[in-house]
Amino acid sequence: MFASLFELDACARAMNESPLIILLYVGIAVYMGHLYWHDLRADTAGQPNPKGMPGATLAAPRLYLTGLIGALLILAIETGGESALGISAEQSDMVWFFLFASLSAGIVEEVIFRGFLVVEHKGRAALMGSCIGFSLLFALIHGHLWTYTAGEALTWVFTDKAFFSTAILMANSLWFYALRFGPWNPKRSIFPAMLAHTGSNLGVFVVKLMQGHVIL
Repeated sequence: MFASLFELDACARAMNESPLIILLYVGIAVYMGHLYWHDLRADTAGQPNPKGMPGATLAAPRLYLTGLIGALLILAIETGGESALGISAEQSDMVWFFLFASLSAGIVEEVIFRGFLVVEHKGRAALMGSCIGFSLLFALIHGHLWTYTAGEALTWVFTDKAFFSTAILMANSLWFYALRFGPWNPKRSIFPAMLAHTGSNLGVFVVKLMQGHVIL
């Protein structure tokens, strides 16, 4: 598992430096969006695709708003918490065009985690357990608690910033899972989670821009 985590961390670092890799990532998101559009049209026409993308159905309008508000509240807690802990200056810098990859993650990461990385149809305990377990994985792959460079040893990072950021990421993931699999979403639409994730990432960009951590 750690080998995969290393590769994901290296990919994220490369995306923060390479417009071409970001363009590829955006292309993946656009392709996934294209698949969802066709499956959603089939579902609204009363002919859902049994082999379609997971969660390709609409949810109640209020759930989209609730999901977005919840994600922004978590971001507000993160921003306030970093200030209270005196770790705001420890944020990583972001090149401005990384915004496109960040917004695309609202689709790609949701398809991977809230779409496929979950145990369904095995009972409530299995569902909740998988949501918690994969939320921990979601938090870990963002690489706040460790760093790795090809050919070098893994380095653990046990700082207040690392633990706090990882905890916020896990909270975000649990919120996204709740949006999709909670009783308020009986058809288990993935779109509220996608909107919440995208809104959260856009909010992070705005906060970084205001705090001088975006390279223009």
